Amino acid sequence: MADTSGNADTTGSTATGETGKAASAPRKSSWKYIGPGIVVAATGVGAGDLVATLIAGSNFGYTLLWAAVIGCLVKISLAEAAGRWHLSTGRTLFDGWASLGRWTSWFFVVYVVIWGFVYGAAAMSSSGLPLQALFPDVMDLEWWAVLTGLVGLVFVWFNKYEVFEKVMTVLVGVMFVVTVYLAIRVTPNLGDAFAGLLPVLPDEKDSILNTLGLIGGVGGTITLAAYGYWVNAKGWTNTGWMKVMRLDNRVAYITTGIFVISMLFVGAELLHSSNVAIASGDKGLIQLGDILEDEYGTATAKFFLIGFFATSFTSLIGVWHGVSLMFADFVERYRKDRAGRATGEGETTPAGKATSGKGETSGEGTTSGEEVASGARERSWPFRAYLLWLTFPPIVLLFQGEPFRLIILYGVLGAAFLPFLALTLVWLLNSSRTPTEWRNGILSNSMLTIAGLLFIVLCVKQIWDQPWSEFF
Repeated sequence: MADTSGNADTTGSTATGETGKAASAPRKSSWKYIGPGIVVAATGVGAGDLVATLIAGSNFGYTLLWAAVIGCLVKISLAEAAGRWHLSTGRTLFDGWASLGRWTSWFFVVYVVIWGFVYGAAAMSSSGLPLQALFPDVMDLEWWAVLTGLVGLVFVWFNKYEVFEKVMTVLVGVMFVVTVYLAIRVTPNLGDAFAGLLPVLPDEKDSILNTLGLIGGVGGTITLAAYGYWVNAKGWTNTGWMKVMRLDNRVAYITTGIFVISMLFVGAELLHSSNVAIASGDKGLIQLGDILEDEYGTATAKFFLIGFFATSFTSLIGVWHGVSLMFADFVERYRKDRAGRATGEGETTPAGKATSGKGETSGEGTTSGEEVASGARERSWPFRAYLLWLTFPPIVLLFQGEPFRLIILYGVLGAAFLPFLALTLVWLLNSSRTPTEWRNGILSNSMLTIAGLLFIVLCVKQIWDQPWSEFF
């Protein structure tokens, strides 16, 4: 999305970032470089997103197709902004957040600790469900869930980004084939589908909030922030990769759009036309498998369950890798910051001037994209410690159920993260922390502001809907 001001898309000259190193000559945007976008698309679209889209299709037919498309455009702007920050400054997103004040660090730590604990159980359960359905007499769901978590742990622990990306690409191929096959199999009404591109609200109660929820839920939460880290892990660390990153990002959300629109077609044709309702959550996909078996036979149902597993397992290993990278970066940044204060060197602003310790970063306390690209983060103890946190403590939740108060906090923090991401990116990319030519233009500012306002509305609704009287 070419949405920065000025000559954002360089044509041949080198750019100099805040690190003081000249960027290499711009690469041509070529399909052969695509990778991090596939990873973020696969991680961001989980079983929950597919069910939400199915239910939207079931309830409203094709009416909200336009909302799914807008959701993809909103996420393109967020991921592009995160990637642009990493490439234009040479610094990681967490380093940028830390420059806004210590409150960002506190929010991040509380978020990833609580979110990771609950999400770990949800991701393992979601990955175990299709396996139990495919092999019903082998073992119980809880043990399938534990198995998928352990496989994800071992895979991410012993493999670098390059192998991780290749496996994700294969699984995305499976997801793509399955979802597109189902969309074709149900024979969509293309006339109604094109009509669904017109921005019309359903004539239902709470239709505005349902529509906003669909826009906000199309693929990705913290994985949008992880995109910049995967860009660096790929070896892209300067503005010479900017065009490539933008192509990669567009591919990510075109792929996401195909997944989501395909499932909306299935919901509209298979469920809406027959007035069939399915449950929310992952179990809704198991119900869909049963419906597909009745309509099209066992082979189609099994094929769908394989796609269901690919969808869930890519989200699992994507979070195991991406969020662990972010946590490792947080710890490294904190360690460097403490070391800098201990030696009395303090911190520096982007312009290189000493500050009074209010969090403006560069110099001693910074963490760079080059460090992520080196692979050092993936071998670090914080990376592996967070991997263990995502895997083993959540196993307790699989067998004992999820604590009520923790689930409420999980919902609130999860709802607050995307407003936090959108609005901090607006802050970072309009300030002197970003080189002038790579700051936001009108389009990027508009999209990020719209995203921030959208997510604030959804966050307030999420907080309002929590059973606070029972919490206390």
